[in-house]
Amino acid sequence: MSHANVSDSSTRSPLFLLAIGALGIVFGDIGTSPLYTFNAVLQLAGDNTQPETVLGALSLLFWTLILITSVKYVMLAMRIDNNGEGGILALMSLLTGKEKQHRLIIFAGLFGAALVYGDGAVTPAISVLSALEGMELIIPGVSPYILPITIAILIAIFSVQHFGTARISKWFAPVMVVWFMSMAMLGVHGIILNPEVLKALNPWYSVHFLFSNGYASFVILGGVFLCVTGAEALYADMGHFGKRPVWLAWFGLVFPCLLLNYAGQAAFILANPHLTDNIFYRLAPSVLRGPLIVLATLATIIASQAIITGAFSMTRQAIQLGWLPRMRITQTAEDNYGQIYIGAVNWALMVATLALVLFFRSSAALASAYGIAVSLTMLMTTCLLFIAMRQIWNWGRVPCALVAGAFLVIDSSFVAANMAKLMNGGYIPLLLAAALCMLMIIWRRGTTQIVRNINEHPVSMTAFLQTIRESAVSRVPGTGIFLSKQPDITPAVMSWHVARNHALQKNLIVTTIEIAMVPRIASEERVRVQQVDESVYRVMARYGFMESPNIPQLLQGIELFAQVDFTDATWYIGHESVVGAPHNGLPAWQRKLFVFMKRNSSHVTDYYSLPHNQVIEIGRQVSI
Repeated sequence: MSHANVSDSSTRSPLFLLAIGALGIVFGDIGTSPLYTFNAVLQLAGDNTQPETVLGALSLLFWTLILITSVKYVMLAMRIDNNGEGGILALMSLLTGKEKQHRLIIFAGLFGAALVYGDGAVTPAISVLSALEGMELIIPGVSPYILPITIAILIAIFSVQHFGTARISKWFAPVMVVWFMSMAMLGVHGIILNPEVLKALNPWYSVHFLFSNGYASFVILGGVFLCVTGAEALYADMGHFGKRPVWLAWFGLVFPCLLLNYAGQAAFILANPHLTDNIFYRLAPSVLRGPLIVLATLATIIASQAIITGAFSMTRQAIQLGWLPRMRITQTAEDNYGQIYIGAVNWALMVATLALVLFFRSSAALASAYGIAVSLTMLMTTCLLFIAMRQIWNWGRVPCALVAGAFLVIDSSFVAANMAKLMNGGYIPLLLAAALCMLMIIWRRGTTQIVRNINEHPVSMTAFLQTIRESAVSRVPGTGIFLSKQPDITPAVMSWHVARNHALQKNLIVTTIEIAMVPRIASEERVRVQQVDESVYRVMARYGFMESPNIPQLLQGIELFAQVDFTDATWYIGHESVVGAPHNGLPAWQRKLFVFMKRNSSHVTDYYSLPHNQVIEIGRQVSI
């Protein structure tokens, strides 16, 4: 879920500084997984702390991080980007223009994106809960207060989103550097207790464990998977800093620190098999547990922040690509395009996150709901990567089948293992994802049907202007600006205006906004102006799916319109009232959902930053 602009800073700033900056945004989710992953593994193992179980689980953690995060995402997926942007929606947009199987690609992209939202609600809940649960080790009797404190912190996180994070984000990277270094030192401390755990680097321990413990090993895979739940976000967020800084940060700091910490936790379990709760905090000397809890809480707040702002960015992409209704998007920092706020998404995520905390009440219980959605997203990404290898890299079928097939087996195994959590709460993120995916499909179907019906009898601008001349329609002084969804025909709102008022301004500007399947459009490729007739112009502007159009600013920047008084111009937009179609329309329940979304969507005036006191809205009934 990329949430920032690939700005010129990626070329101006030193690689090392960009890599450090990435720690605070890109690696928050995966960087806090050691707080709860080994606890979840032991819970699924029935607190089995036999050496073969601990070493086998540790080996699985090592090789899952290597194969899924390092190989699949960092070394493979990040090489397939959409003009620098990653993530499943960006990948879907890249492939829809290159592959005939549009429906398969769109389904994989939409369902994968909806699944990210589903687990996005779980991440802040499980991260903050797991961080605060360490207080039980240093403050007797604090357990009843952990839940209220967690709720208070989560409410605070969501409540300050409208201020933006520009001022405090500069502290994200230093905090995360201290966090990763602390994890590494804790890991070394644990390894010293029992260096035998380093044997788990041998992949044989993973293979032997998987095939010698039957169903128990299979179930434990669901806990092991939690170590890579931030990998999909890592791919989506690479657009903020670029590939090389993310690679440097991952291999230079994050990956080694994670491996050391998991090894240290395994060593502690082997040395203390009777202690199987709060392993991360027990690894630290008692005198350091208090500061460590504070540091962990800060790290989980940063991870939650990254998830929330990532959801904002993904929502903007979906809106621009036409899969969600318009929402009010507030830019919270003028110098950083990625700093945005979407109130509807923020409060919906807050409600979902708080509901999960109140329902599950502990990180151990939340782990049962965590992972299913992300594992399915990774499976969808693998399917899209196979298509990308074929269509973009032009690999042959055999190499594609071998590489994608290997990851397909791994991803499918994790999906199947996580399905064991389904009835223990895993259905919740799936239901959230299914509901969101359904809404996106209904919105697309409804808007497509409206456009088709409005333009059922298209008329070219040349023919329309000729009809006006022949009908002696009055041409009054002034400038009329009409928004049009189709660049080649007369806007329906213009036809309605003439039919009702029998007059039209002398100066006409017909503006069409096209959203391209790339993140951003270069300024020199942004706009094209065509003169249709005397004082009649057609403006065709292109924006990327990571950009928000500002039409007045666009038109005022066109040299040809330097003499136009935009403060005296009139903007015309259409308003469609939806009614049921007698035949071949949307089912009634879908139409009602569509009307509800349309009624509550952001007004086109706000979305395109049109001047409110210069807009005329013309209504019409449309059957769908």
